[in-house]
Amino acid sequence: MDLRTSFPRSMKVMIAGHVHVARMIDKCRAVLAGTEGEYIYPCPMDERLMEFAGITAEQFTTAVKTHPTDEEVTAWFQQAATPHRPAELEDWNQKLLARGPSSPESAAKFKKYRDAIDPSRTDITAWSDLQDLEEGRPVPYRPSPH
Repeated sequence: MDLRTSFPRSMKVMIAGHVHVARMIDKCRAVLAGTEGEYIYPCPMDERLMEFAGITAEQFTTAVKTHPTDEEVTAWFQQAATPHRPAELEDWNQKLLARGPSSPESAAKFKKYRDAIDPSRTDITAWSDLQDLEEGRPVPYRPSPH
């Protein structure tokens, strides 16, 4: 995967019932190949997922390095990850997808990125939507929370 010329999958793509795993696989593969461009692995979102799953970046990287297909990484992840009840997993997925900036500095960075892409999209408040917008995926308009 060459992230200098293409984008990783959306955080919203699910693997093993978890959002963000597919994106993390893509970024990890790119880092292993030296083709990550401006993408960061592991980033704070990756770290949140790994903490929830009870795995480390080293374990995940080794799994991606030794399992060349998504199916193999998925099988490894299902075996290695801490199991969660379906409702708990769904709640966690929704919270990760809805996660926005968590500090004034982060909010300023978010606004700068969003405004550079499309300043009219003030309805976008989550990192997952901002990534999709930046990477050219459709992001439905959301009603204003106010």
